[in-house]
Amino acid sequence: MHQQKRQPELVEGNLPVFVFPTELIFYADDQSTHKQVLTLYNPYEFALKFKVLCTTPNKYVVVDAAGAVKPQCCVDIVIRHRDVRSCHYGVTDKFRLQVSEQSQRKALGRKEVVATLLPSAKEQQKEEEEKRIKEHLTESLFFEQSFQPENRTVSSGPSLLTVFLGVVCIAALMLPTLGDVESLVPLYLHLSVNQKLVAAYILGHLFK
Repeated sequence: MHQQKRQPELVEGNLPVFVFPTELIFYADDQSTHKQVLTLYNPYEFALKFKVLCTTPNKYVVVDAAGAVKPQCCVDIVIRHRDVRSCHYGVTDKFRLQVSEQSQRKALGRKEVVATLLPSAKEQQKEEEEKRIKEHLTESLFFEQSFQPENRTVSSGPSLLTVFLGVVCIAALMLPTLGDVESLVPLYLHLSVNQKLVAAYILGHLFK
């Protein structure tokens, strides 16, 4: 007699959920950012149901807020900001993605994604540029001090390897997925869903 292969029992709330990106930034002066896309990956051998919840649903439109993901596939979830007003600048909202088995109601896993509305992309870029300049000056000062004999201790911080791995993982997640025929990126740079899942997993552990 052939014994039926039993799937291990999944504990409620413990299933890792892979979503990219984990932060959405909308700019009031750039309409192209008023529409954002979340990609939900399913690396498992079974299909998943998903549902998208929001702390302020009146501010957003979520296209296909509930649905299913086939095994080892991914789906795109479109989120539109529909209440772009100055009173919402800097306010952080949260989306929660809950996943479950198709035959079950209990949530096997959940992941939160934060969303923020900022007034201007140009202002944000200016602030980031100023921040990079300050960091550069700080690093220059640190290296100058580190070569002095009396300064033998080195302050702790993220290693170059950690930063390099983070940049590589972010770049991998931004590359097109295999099967995306409309992309202008060469085919050899298209990554599979599993490769992107590995990148997302590593990125989550580096900066959690």
